[in-house]
Order: sequence, then structure tokens, then C-alpha cells
Amino acid sequence: MVKYKIFIILFFLIFLHMISYVHASNSMPLLGKVIYLDPGHGGKDPGAMYNGIMEKDINLEISLKLEKRLSKLGAIVYLTRYDDYDLSVIHTNNRKRSDLSRRSNIINKAQPDLFLSIHLNAEDTGLYQGAQAFYSDNNAKNKKIAELFQADFKNNLNSKRKYKKNNNLYLQKRINTPGILVELGFLSNSNERYLLKQEKYQNKVVTSLVNSTIKYFES
Repeated sequence: MVKYKIFIILFFLIFLHMISYVHASNSMPLLGKVIYLDPGHGGKDPGAMYNGIMEKDINLEISLKLEKRLSKLGAIVYLTRYDDYDLSVIHTNNRKRSDLSRRSNIINKAQPDLFLSIHLNAEDTGLYQGAQAFYSDNNAKNKKIAELFQADFKNNLNSKRKYKKNNNLYLQKRINTPGILVELGFLSNSNERYLLKQEKYQNKVVTSLVNSTIKYFES
């Protein structure tokens, strides 16, 4: 009789554990996944600039919002920068290369399950618009990641652009873990520039990035 009661109690505890695990899996689909976010530029490097609006600021704003959303879904999230600075070494002859080199070294050392380099685009005419994913083929998973993110850019942000391979991006070609660079819109386009400054639209961008991240890990 005692053994039977012990068996029932153990069975009940195992059942409760399974229920809690299923609940956690459903409410926290990114549980335990390590994700590195790289807010592009920073410090003396503003990135693209238009009418006093600097790419580095929006990159960081979106990355911090994305960090919070991913963390709530169970992910372990790190950023290459948390404020307005770059990562270059002091007195370097090539500040930009030093900055990118240190970012890639940090990400490679962490060996995350996914990295996302967050940027904004720009060009001279002011006509181009739309979010776009770029990948390098030094990791076999990168093309699939870019494809998933671009599909959500199309569905969620009305982007008509296509994901693109670029093996010449200094940061991406140095990182061996899965990940991509995303250009989340054109600062040179007046309409998109206005939207990218709005918190509501930034949240919309973050939602698209979160959805794509979940789909990648589910796939």
C-alpha cells in the first residue's frame, strides 16, 4: 500500500513537471536560445545621417526594444553595445575596422545560436525604401535565415525588396555562427525616415524580427 502511494505521488509530480514544461515551451518558445544583437555604428561613427537623424541612435533604440521582447520569450540576449559608443581600440589607425573586428570577436567567442546585426540603409536618390536582409555564405544556415526574415519584412512591413547574398560585409564574413545583417529601412527616404523615428513603427519592426526569429528556431 505504501509503495502504491509513493508511485502515485511520483506519477503526479512527473505529470506536473510535464505540464509545466509544455506550458513553458508554448509561452517561451525561445527558452535557452542565445541571441547576440549588434546595433550598428555608435560613438564617433553615426552611420547614415539625414536632417539631424542618425542611424546609430535608431539602431540602438530598436535593438533595446528587441532585446526586451526576445528575453520575455526565454532567450538569453546580449548586445555588442548598450549605449552610444563604438568598440574600437584606443589610438587605432583604422577606427572602423577595429570596431567591426572587436564586434565579430565578441560574437564568435560567445558562439550564440543566432546573431542579428541591426542597421538602416541609405542612398542618394531618396527613392528607395523597404527593409532587407543580407547574408554571407560562410555558414550554411544564413541563407535560410535571410529568406525567413525577408518574407516577414514583406508581410509585416510591406517591403518589396529581396534578401541578398553579400560576402564582402566585413563583420558578417568574420562571424562563423548563424546570423544575418538587416537593413530595416532607408533613412534617405523621407517617408521611411519619419516612420523609423516613431515608437509605434519601431515596435512593428521589432514584432517582425521576433516572429522571424521564432520561425527560424522552429524550423
